[in-house]
Amino acid sequence: MLQYSRPSSFDFQHLNIRPERQVRPKRRKPLDSSSLCDSKVQKGDVDDKKRRRLQAKELAEARKKKRKKHYTLEQELASLWEKMRIRDIKKEDRSKHVSEALKKMKGKIPEIASSHVSSRVLQTCVKHCTQDERNALFAELRPHFISLVSNTYAVHLVTKMLDNASKEQLAEFISSLHGHVASLLRQMVGSLVIEHAYSLGSATQKQALLMELYSPELQLFKDLVTMKETRLVDVISKLQLQKSSVLRHMASVLQPILEKGILDHSIVHTALMEYLSVADESSAADVIQHLSGPGLVRVIHTKDGSRLGILCVKHGNAKERKKIIKGTKGHIDKIVHDRYGSMVLVCILSIVDDTKLISKIIIKELKGNLKELILDQNGRRPFLQLLHPNCPRYFSPDDLISLSLSIPSIRNKGESDTNPKDDEAIEEDTNGEGKTSNTSVHLNEGGKKDSFTRRQELLVHSGLAEKLIDACHEMAGELLRSKFGKEIIYEVAIGGADGILHPTLDDKLATLHEAIVSLAVQPKLDDAEEEHILEQFHSSRTIRKLVLDCPTFASALWENALKGKCATWVKGHSSKVINAFLETSDSKIKELAKEELQPFVDSGLLRLPVAGDSVKND
Repeated sequence: MLQYSRPSSFDFQHLNIRPERQVRPKRRKPLDSSSLCDSKVQKGDVDDKKRRRLQAKELAEARKKKRKKHYTLEQELASLWEKMRIRDIKKEDRSKHVSEALKKMKGKIPEIASSHVSSRVLQTCVKHCTQDERNALFAELRPHFISLVSNTYAVHLVTKMLDNASKEQLAEFISSLHGHVASLLRQMVGSLVIEHAYSLGSATQKQALLMELYSPELQLFKDLVTMKETRLVDVISKLQLQKSSVLRHMASVLQPILEKGILDHSIVHTALMEYLSVADESSAADVIQHLSGPGLVRVIHTKDGSRLGILCVKHGNAKERKKIIKGTKGHIDKIVHDRYGSMVLVCILSIVDDTKLISKIIIKELKGNLKELILDQNGRRPFLQLLHPNCPRYFSPDDLISLSLSIPSIRNKGESDTNPKDDEAIEEDTNGEGKTSNTSVHLNEGGKKDSFTRRQELLVHSGLAEKLIDACHEMAGELLRSKFGKEIIYEVAIGGADGILHPTLDDKLATLHEAIVSLAVQPKLDDAEEEHILEQFHSSRTIRKLVLDCPTFASALWENALKGKCATWVKGHSSKVINAFLETSDSKIKELAKEELQPFVDSGLLRLPVAGDSVKND
């Protein structure tokens, strides 16, 4: 019989079992006398603990009352505020609470307006009080406006009052700012009020605020501010100011603003544009250097801010342009949807030679949201600029003026010095001796690459054109019917200006033409939810232009959709498409349709173009 022999020492490895870890009890820190007292209070004397807590609370209240002059009043106002700001409260009850609060604050409003609590109560009162109460409140605060606009909490009360102010009250407030505009613009808080007043003011009031930034004389003498001249060069000429003095003063005002990064305000953008119109080359280059970078994204949402961005792109050197492009990373979608910001992207695509960097940052983000952008009024602009640069059909005169701006003091030698048609352009700078400064240390505006080569690298080589064609193929019906999308599909379908998409993408363009023709082939139905593609207002005109400008498409449309069916389409908007076959300059397309369309011409339904008539593209 086998006998089990127990090992002399218990071998865990023999049984393949790990021994349990022995957990040592944590050593507790010795309790000091105060903690022992607290533990006794928690265990034994609960009432004593409550009494001590009440005593501490009363002591804190007493300290607050001693420190804050109107502490009790603020507590009462806070209680009223909770009642008056309820959404479903009756109008009469809210008016009652507002009137009660204003009565309690009367005579003390300037003192308590800087309080975190009281300023919120006052904002609600300004919003819901009667006009007489608002006038009384305005009159009490008027002598203290300058001190209030510099306070973190009172600034919100002032902006709320400006929103509800009458024309006379707004004029009084702007008048009270005289002599303080420059100093307040250098403050993060005060600049908010200046910008708010600037946005609400009339053209004359805006000019009054701006002119204080131009010269110390305009700060001291209020009568000089009331001028009709809007341009800085005109102000200097009218008042016979010394240009060097104006430049020194504006530099002293704008330099701290740039260094602190207070770049969001339109009044600052306008002041910088005026400064660049008279600044020398070195000063203008310093401004460009300060603006070129991620901070430029905060500038380009206004008209003058957009023009500043364009000038930075045009006159910045390679390093500064690279900073600008990198600064747009992650913000392209927001920029391209903005009316003014999109023009800065258009300028970058038109000028910057570093197409690899643009493709990596800007083109990549544009491709990610392509289908939405080609239907958007502003979002389509970069694509239209690549397909058909500076086309007056797609860009307003104001947009084209912005793209043609330059800084006079660092203008290129080859650029003409005057542009009589450009009323908005920055005026030419002249030195004290009357000589124009044309030299520049910065890169020339157009870059070194040929325009067509740059467009081809950004549009075709980057893969953007192929994405555009695919999107147009997929959304053909929607784009043709769209007020803004129709221009994208038209430019893509004809291959872009200068045939930039030919011959590389001819096969894909043929499939796009087939997609449009397949929509035109569909029968005309009276009870259809959407108008037929040949009868809808926008699509009929777009197809007409394609017939006139793209013989390949015109031939496919005639053979597959219109041949033998013209009687259906010779009335209404579709007649424009049929008539285009008679207006086209391509003799082969004209011969295709001439025989079938002649009877409609004889009956007066269609009209042959008269010699000398210019074909108008709608």
